[in-house]
Amino acid sequence: MRFLCLCYYDRAKFDAWTPADVEAVGKACQPHDAALHRSGQVPLVGSLALPGMARTIRPTAGGPSVTDGPFLDTPEPFGAFFIVEAADLDEAVRVASLHPGANLGRWFGGGIEVRPIDHFDCTSFNQE
Repeated sequence: MRFLCLCYYDRAKFDAWTPADVEAVGKACQPHDAALHRSGQVPLVGSLALPGMARTIRPTAGGPSVTDGPFLDTPEPFGAFFIVEAADLDEAVRVASLHPGANLGRWFGGGIEVRPIDHFDCTSFNQE
């Protein structure tokens, strides 16, 4: 079974980072990222651009309507995502707990939402 893990962060904490914090976060993330990958249960990891770079598409009577910005403007936007392959939700949560976002609250705040995927089709997925 596959699970989508959505990492969110505290925007105020992120915006307050200094160049030294950026370097420290990178170093602090390394062992957590390594443990996540060593699990062998994470085939896909990605980071998201800042919310201001998003566009939202909504259906209307005249067809799709596109607006600038995220679906929700929130103080805790999504910043990353990954897929976990696990037998059940408990196992997926255990694996997702290895991610830096579950361990480095000092810099990130936020958390990780782990949600079962009901349908997954990657036949046209092109890895970069």
